[in-house]
Amino acid sequence: MTQKADRDQIRRQNRSVVLQALRRKGPQARIDLGRITELSPATVTSITSDLIAEGLVVGADEPGQREREKGVRGRPRSLLALHGAAASVLAIKLSVNTIELALADYGGTLVARGATGFDSVAVTADAFGQTLVAAVRAFLAEHDVRQPSVIAIASQGVVDDSAGTVAWSPAFAVGHVPVVAPLRDAFGVTCMLSNDTNMIAEALHRIDPVRYGGTFAVLFVDYGVGMGLFVNNRLFVGETGAAAEIGHASHIPGGALCRCGRRGCLEAYLGDYALRRHALRLDPQTPPSTIPVARETIRDLIKDAENGDAGALDAFRAGGTALGYAFARVIATLDPRRIVVTGAASNAFPLMREAALAALDEALVADLRGDVEIEAIAWEEDLILRGTIARALHSLDTEVFAETGVSVLPVSMAGQV
Repeated sequence: MTQKADRDQIRRQNRSVVLQALRRKGPQARIDLGRITELSPATVTSITSDLIAEGLVVGADEPGQREREKGVRGRPRSLLALHGAAASVLAIKLSVNTIELALADYGGTLVARGATGFDSVAVTADAFGQTLVAAVRAFLAEHDVRQPSVIAIASQGVVDDSAGTVAWSPAFAVGHVPVVAPLRDAFGVTCMLSNDTNMIAEALHRIDPVRYGGTFAVLFVDYGVGMGLFVNNRLFVGETGAAAEIGHASHIPGGALCRCGRRGCLEAYLGDYALRRHALRLDPQTPPSTIPVARETIRDLIKDAENGDAGALDAFRAGGTALGYAFARVIATLDPRRIVVTGAASNAFPLMREAALAALDEALVADLRGDVEIEAIAWEEDLILRGTIARALHSLDTEVFAETGVSVLPVSMAGQV
């Protein structure tokens, strides 16, 4: 029995490896799958035969195959690809006053997008679950989807994925908002919850696993400050999913007032409201709720700084100092090979770089810094949803469809399936 269990476990692992190789590399011939996965030709043939029979993998044309069939010499290879119609995943992004939804097929192709509003200030914890379920039902009905295979949620703030709740977030006036249980009860499928910055790290890793691989950190500087971590090529979320919440770790004890109600958080020096508060030379204890901010806040501050505004320049210098100390903590703790700065403030990194590097030099001895690379990348809001979709598909590859003989959930996707 033990030997059979071991064989079953190995087969599940090998199926998962093949599925992930096709997802990462695209359509492949069996011989190439063997090279990529380091599995024997017999194992690849056996596994892919099962995957084809189960409707998870289909044949695909090699680029140029049709031309060769018209008389050009050379025998086309038989390629295999993930079957988009095998499953669907629903990604949900929760932010202030907004629920964004994105539907993708099993091949990772985006099928539909939508958004709906809610009142972040007035909604209660229990009522939001009903609001979320109603939004999902309406979205699925609009796009003729009976039921997604997996639902993945990304939220601003501190999440507790073990409880399936958003513990604290600027998206809600209340805490400990249940989001997983209402969706799971309504749709009867696997639901998972993540912090939105973790999903940025997930997206970067899926887009370029060589550059964004191994151990690296993403610092998101925007309406708030968040961090996503990859450790040894795996997303690190900690025991409850709240790992890497660096934005609400203390930068200066008893310092500036943070949106979370505490004083001295890193976010209170780097978030959009914090930068505006500093630029306007307001008292550091000015409540964030009284400081007018919008999507354009950081962009406007960058323009002011580039035009020589002293307040804006000083705000970015102070923010750069806070950022440099954050770099030091991350490097000393994790020894990453790369730190990525993104979010709306990534365009301000040239204004913060000098102060950030000076603070890093002051906070960390050179021997500990090593060869870590620090880069700022232009912010793309779609990174959060792309990472959330990637996490849902990874769950299907490694957990649901790693089992032999799975039954593919019938779906309908408005002409896609």
